[in-house]
Amino acid sequence: MRTAIMGVGSLGTITGALISKNGGEVTLIDANKAHVDELNKNGATVVGKMELNNVPVTAITPDQMEGIYDIVILMAKQTFNDVALPQLLPHLGPNSVVCTLQNGIPEESVGKIIGHERVVGGVVGWGASWLRPGVSELTSDVSAMRFEIGENNGEKTERIEKIASILKLVGECAVVDNLPGIRWTKLIQNATLSGMSAALGVTYAEILDNDKATACASHVGNEIVKIVRKRGITLEDIVPGWSYYSLGFDDKEGLEKANQWLREYFIPHRKLKASMLQDMEKGRKCEIDQINGVACEWGRKLDIPTPVNDAIVKIVKAFEANELPFPTMKCLDMFELPEL
Repeated sequence: MRTAIMGVGSLGTITGALISKNGGEVTLIDANKAHVDELNKNGATVVGKMELNNVPVTAITPDQMEGIYDIVILMAKQTFNDVALPQLLPHLGPNSVVCTLQNGIPEESVGKIIGHERVVGGVVGWGASWLRPGVSELTSDVSAMRFEIGENNGEKTERIEKIASILKLVGECAVVDNLPGIRWTKLIQNATLSGMSAALGVTYAEILDNDKATACASHVGNEIVKIVRKRGITLEDIVPGWSYYSLGFDDKEGLEKANQWLREYFIPHRKLKASMLQDMEKGRKCEIDQINGVACEWGRKLDIPTPVNDAIVKIVKAFEANELPFPTMKCLDMFELPEL
């Protein structure tokens, strides 16, 4: 059985290194030739919360793909899907399966390109930073290295169990029967701290140590909780015992509880810098439309105001359009918190 990871950035490098180190066979596919060359020459290196040096891996660029891959773990940014998925399609057989671990709610758009029957999905519960070719930094605690994956219809199938067995070479992996619930829970996780990290140009710690920034993140979560409740989606705990319904509130006391919940929940991830912010630093288009933008879109559809998500999207898009300088904590002045 041939397994590949497509999109070997910060998370993909660490995932590939651990699968290879722990006895799995996987091909790492990435368009960054310098990164691929370094991986093949000197192996994958992980620093930060985990130290791995020069783990031997097999890496290729998309034009070097040959034959059929049975399992593909999709870790490329959604912004690259229009290019990456057509490259992958000729290398998928009728029984191939693609597990998208991308941010946002990607299953529908991925399925339109490669076939809905091939798509399963999941979420990654940890974060990392890509430092340079061959090297990624694990910024979350090792104890937070967890995946949740599932079929779109919630069935426990042989193929989803096989993917889980591969990801268990990296960390914990649970097979879930409520993929939409997990997806929207992860969307809240990303939209709150990742969204604010991108809009303010800071790490999670700098957000959580600032009262207004934390309150903004709580309001982001509250807006999305209202959306999922109206849609009838049941949120799932990404971390057992930690419910994102805690971010739903109607008064100042509820806001304070939400702020405290965020500060405690994200203790293992305080060093994290959002992948969206990392893309902005590198001059690349980030996934703001696929994260906070999803909340804004559904808010409009359901007539639910999303002013704080809207502000995040506005700031990031203004930067990408060269209408604003690189975001800093001064951008907090652009946020008006709703009255409670």
